[in-house]
Amino acid sequence: MTWMSNSCLVTLAVLLLWRVEEIAEACSCSPAHPQQAVCNSDVVIRAKLVGRQEVDAGNDIYGNTIKRIKYDVKQIKMFKGPSHDIDAVYTAPSSSLCGVSMDTTGKKEYLITGKLETDGTMHVTLCDFIDQWDAMTATQKKNLIQRYESSCDCKITHCTSIPCVLSSPTECLWTDWVIEKTVKGEQAKHYACIKRNDDSCAWYRGSTPPRKEFLDIEDP
Repeated sequence: MTWMSNSCLVTLAVLLLWRVEEIAEACSCSPAHPQQAVCNSDVVIRAKLVGRQEVDAGNDIYGNTIKRIKYDVKQIKMFKGPSHDIDAVYTAPSSSLCGVSMDTTGKKEYLITGKLETDGTMHVTLCDFIDQWDAMTATQKKNLIQRYESSCDCKITHCTSIPCVLSSPTECLWTDWVIEKTVKGEQAKHYACIKRNDDSCAWYRGSTPPRKEFLDIEDP
């Protein structure tokens, strides 16, 4: 094999590895019902974003500087999280790395869910539930206080095709995608999967606490 052929093969191998690395770094995550997002998060806050800057966040294994976007936050209410207020939220610098882009004029309020790092900082990705507060339904806002976190023992199973079946009495089937072709359908907007007195779980819709009869015997 000639030197030129070897050189071409090496170049091709490098390009393929580069492409594989790009694919591996692409953001990919399964959608989550708002209740799941709250249960899986370390922090859930209502806040305005009032500033944005790119900051250094250490180095990767190759010695390259890791960049992060720091959003300055004005916390309005904490639904779940540490004892201290959150004054900043960090995310990756691009959507391909699961970075989140949000308005920083301070005019929009957001519900933001995310992870708490060991240094006490909050980090968010596209896989977290982040929505404008005004876009959320009254039931979603009520469930943040009354039902989501209290029913984290229930499992919400995302149904992507028919048929989909329950494997446990503590599961609720989330069917928004197969019925409405959106993950922001009726169940996401208006329902919570709550535990009943027999330890099974079922969907419940409403802005008032469920009746004792529902918790005992009634199907939703």
